[in-house]
Amino acid sequence: MSDSERGLSSRPALSRCIRVSADEFAERHWGREPLLSRADELGSPFDDLFSSAAVDELITSRGVRTPFIRMAHEGTVLAASAYTAPGGYGAEIADQVSSDKVLDEFAGGATIVLQGLHRLWPPLIDFTRALVDDLGQPAQVNAYVTPPSSQGFDPHYDTHDVFVLQIAGEKHWRIHAPVHVDPLRTQPWSDHRAAVARAATREPVIDAVLSPGDALYLPRGWIHSATALGATSVHLTVGMSAYTRADLVQALVERAGDRAELRASLPLGIDVRDSAALAPLVEQTVRDLIEALHETDAAWPAAALSRRFDADTRAEALAPLATLDALAELDGRSVVRWRRSLHAGITTVEDRVRIVSRAKSLSLPIEAEPALRRIADGRPIAVGDLPGLDPESAVVVARRLVREGFVVPVAAPA
Repeated sequence: MSDSERGLSSRPALSRCIRVSADEFAERHWGREPLLSRADELGSPFDDLFSSAAVDELITSRGVRTPFIRMAHEGTVLAASAYTAPGGYGAEIADQVSSDKVLDEFAGGATIVLQGLHRLWPPLIDFTRALVDDLGQPAQVNAYVTPPSSQGFDPHYDTHDVFVLQIAGEKHWRIHAPVHVDPLRTQPWSDHRAAVARAATREPVIDAVLSPGDALYLPRGWIHSATALGATSVHLTVGMSAYTRADLVQALVERAGDRAELRASLPLGIDVRDSAALAPLVEQTVRDLIEALHETDAAWPAAALSRRFDADTRAEALAPLATLDALAELDGRSVVRWRRSLHAGITTVEDRVRIVSRAKSLSLPIEAEPALRRIADGRPIAVGDLPGLDPESAVVVARRLVREGFVVPVAAPA
């Protein structure tokens, strides 16, 4: 399938991970069934995102600390003291990675898990932010580094969807159907340990070896285990915390529960252990709740999930020094763009236009509204070309937007 057919232009980060179109993935696979995509079907390896050399760099020279690293051996997570130590003079913090200890444990068959790489490794910071924009779901990235012929974790399921991106070596994956479909965060695989173990003995749905450049999508709840083959295996696991209808229920009930009759106290002296005594109260509460839910529109759950999404994701990072340098030189020829992955609302109130994001808000004269809406569409634009403003005002507005972190300067080509 060609890049255009797979939808690279509309969802480029997602399309790097799937061999089908974004639409087919959404309809057939997202939250429903696994998808195995081979390197020759994807056309773009993942070596720009991560590598074996990156693992060594993080362990030897980046001062990684827990919980950004952990290790496991045959299904058991090792104590942090097994692979961390103080860093010596000037870096006495005790939970820094110890390359000596990591080597000992890794040579003995333990798997290295590098966690939160979407916050540590620049190529993955950018990739994850783009993937979040493509999916509309929060995402995070871990790396699993498994020595030859070793298995880091027993068969289990995750309570989030994952993309597995094979970076180096080969890993044999066995995928089994869920024993608990669509588990929530509060329903870990250990709650169904025996059923998971039984399911793992049956014929797998997918039994495949992943080689560098291959990708595997697993919806939450699908049971999986993996074993490295003849060389060290490095793969990325991109975890996506999918929002669910249960989240909508929670938001709706929270809103409905604010009605006066539902805030009322239970009768004095009632025995809450007596189901018969509670029965009429439960029946009345259900009626009141249903009535309240019928009167609740989508605005409240939309606002609740929006706040959660903003808290779970990060906008493009700002470079303080480079930003101040750019501000000092900003003029009508400077090019700016909206800060990537920054979610903000633009509203007008009388003679002012307001921008409101999770972190801050900004109020500007109403004349700036056309310029704001043009910048917010994401396309770079020269400051002097901002609509609705004279050249001097355009520079003033652009400076304010850059200074407040809504807009970033675009560096001129070298």
